[in-house]
Amino acid sequence: MNKKALGLLEVQGYSVALAVMDKACKSAEIEIKSIDCNNPKAGDKANIPLVVQVKFVGSVSDVKIALEIAKEAALEYIPREDIVTSSIALYDEELEKLLQIGKVNKK
Repeated sequence: MNKKALGLLEVQGYSVALAVMDKACKSAEIEIKSIDCNNPKAGDKANIPLVVQVKFVGSVSDVKIALEIAKEAALEYIPREDIVTSSIALYDEELEKLLQIGKVNKK
């Protein structure tokens, strides 16, 4: 049985994602699995025309801390409505394969 939690962070902008995940990684024991990029709902009309999703794992408490730190850090760059966080405590091992899928993958 998997004892890790899955954290998902979505923000507008690749540089925003890197900056906030740097703070999250320094604040909690987490491992980034992959980063994916999509077009925002507003398309080309968005202030930053790129939505970045970061998938990471760690203990339930570390994922919770990382998401809180990342959200607070993201607020320095983008409005609250452009930040989405979610987590799955003790996710099923079958999801592990899906965590590797993304435009930026860990080698």
